[in-house]
Amino acid sequence: MPEKLVLSDAEWRERLTPEEYEVLRGHGTEAAWTGCFLGTKEPGTYVCAGCGNPLFRSGEKFESGTGWPSFTDPVSPDAVTERVDHSYGMRRVEVRCARCDGHLGHVFQDGPPPTGLRYCMNSIALRHVRDEASLADAIATPDRTDQP
Repeated sequence: MPEKLVLSDAEWRERLTPEEYEVLRGHGTEAAWTGCFLGTKEPGTYVCAGCGNPLFRSGEKFESGTGWPSFTDPVSPDAVTERVDHSYGMRRVEVRCARCDGHLGHVFQDGPPPTGLRYCMNSIALRHVRDEASLADAIATPDRTDQP
């Protein structure tokens, strides 16, 4: 399990853009079909925009037709946590970063084999890291330099 990153609300507001804060800390959702990672196929790893924790490999990404980037499986079972979400009168499973508890999106049981899962993520909650050397840097000091 990754070491927890705990920051005050003021520190999160300083670290994140207002849009990132709304999704990662405020549990918001970006509008469908607006995220920068829709349709991208570049090799690498998707990490948390808040803390750099590795979350999903590009090989697990698929086009779900939902308007958000979707993945079949996280990089490891302890990369994310899941919580039941009863907002908006629905029962969904929220997905959070295991390191900083940032809201990433939701997971649904309508994905492709072999997992049958669809991790439906907000692009704004993610960063794409192209190679292993950059991955170590992303974990240590998350920034906004590796965006498409």
